Amino acid sequence: MKHVGHCFCGAVTIEVTGEPAAMGYCHCRSCRSWSGGPVNAFSLWRPEAVRITEGAQNVETFVKTPLSQRKYCGKCGGHLMTNHPPLDLIDVFTATIPTLAFTPGVHVNYSETVLPMRDGLPKLKDFPAEFGGSGEMMQD
Repeated sequence: MKHVGHCFCGAVTIEVTGEPAAMGYCHCRSCRSWSGGPVNAFSLWRPEAVRITEGAQNVETFVKTPLSQRKYCGKCGGHLMTNHPPLDLIDVFTATIPTLAFTPGVHVNYSETVLPMRDGLPKLKDFPAEFGGSGEMMQD
């Protein structure tokens, strides 16, 4: 399966192939601030599944912490993806790849939520243990 998406102005084209490693919602303050919303929908991909096929010269990077390298279009500011080197995963904004059927499986950093969501999905206090978090579950 292949999905193609673009930044806001269309100067950058991104392609993802295969299936995401995970999809869900992040409630941390950084993701909320970066996404401009009360929650951020993520799709995590292995690095080899993500390619910039056009407009690579327009891609800029902002690094706030060693965990995240946020990529965006330098022409329009449109968000593209966030590299997470310690996890060996790339979070491609689900809105950037419109043909991806978003099927969330988890909420992460739910202890920071500003938008409680009662959807029956698992809600983790922070991150799964395999990603360096506590793996602690929270109630709906």
